[in-house]
Amino acid sequence: MGNPILQFGTSRFLQAHSDFFISEALGAGCALGTITVVQTTSNPESRARIDALRAQGRYPVRIRGLRREEVVDTTSECSSITEALDANTDWPLVRERFANDARVVISNTGDSGYVCLPEDTATLLAPGAGVPRGFAAKLVILLRARFEAGAAPLTLLPCELVSNNGDTLRALVAGVARQWGADAAFLRYIEHTCIWVNSLVDRIVSEPILPVGAIAEPYALWAIERRAGMVLPCQHEAMIVTDDLLHYERLKLLLLNLGHTYLAERWQLDGRPADENTLHAMRDPALRADLEALWRDEVVPVFDALGKGDAARAYLDEVRQRFQNPFLDHRLADIARNHGEKKRRRFGPVIELARELGLNLEQPRLHAALRTAVPA
Repeated sequence: MGNPILQFGTSRFLQAHSDFFISEALGAGCALGTITVVQTTSNPESRARIDALRAQGRYPVRIRGLRREEVVDTTSECSSITEALDANTDWPLVRERFANDARVVISNTGDSGYVCLPEDTATLLAPGAGVPRGFAAKLVILLRARFEAGAAPLTLLPCELVSNNGDTLRALVAGVARQWGADAAFLRYIEHTCIWVNSLVDRIVSEPILPVGAIAEPYALWAIERRAGMVLPCQHEAMIVTDDLLHYERLKLLLLNLGHTYLAERWQLDGRPADENTLHAMRDPALRADLEALWRDEVVPVFDALGKGDAARAYLDEVRQRFQNPFLDHRLADIARNHGEKKRRRFGPVIELARELGLNLEQPRLHAALRTAVPA
């Protein structure tokens, strides 16, 4: 038997997030098993990671930052990945692992993973056809092989930062299958037999360790929406199974992400130093006070009205430590990329929620930021 966990993507994020959790859980006897990773891109860095995993099997994860105001700086050797494949050169083996061995599929293919490519057509269903380029098309081929093999139901746990990522990926895969002329039985298998799970991941993984490995902050979260019959890859303190995934999405979007974007807004408006990062910003008394007032007066009251105020305040304690990580150079210039869109996605929902809840909140900073044009 091969590994019960199949993972698409070899990013440093996965190395320091799910792969790290599974490695720790293996040591505690709380994991489903080890992982087969599949490289889905053709860039040299991914190829180097695959080669290194094949050669050494283990890789380092260094955790650096603050936990309960104490400095953390530790390194662990991760041993959860025992097989590394390249989708382009090992496709028959990938199909075999998917059809016969996998019980859980993890993915983090980035924004490109949810894009359907015109060159991926039904001709790929023919025996001996090439490898699909898009992730959804790959899944159609692989799920067809598993369906025909009569294997047990599969749990799919996408980690891409897409709202309702499991439901979204299921709809995308089913849509490709329909375009390719799938029969009703296979479509039922995709949409109802397989278990697609929505989840939210959160951890800043700041740097790679070459050729394979990563440096990450202490904070980590994998919030997983409860689904009947789902199989989890492991049990870990950073993993939360919940019936209210929206709560965790709101905490991240409306406190952490909103805070980042407000600092970027001030960075642009005030002409602050080009190399300023979140730590510098938090050490500026006036800017820190402005950010704290934004959270206190314009955002946390919305969580209070939702009955989630205590959770929001506890989460903000974590956010403050993350923003003040002395080892993390999280530059405001980087946060300010796509600033206009980020403002709409992060500030707009707080204002709308306050309106829906009937709150009499002025929210002057949020309204002013949304009125301010983004520099060209």
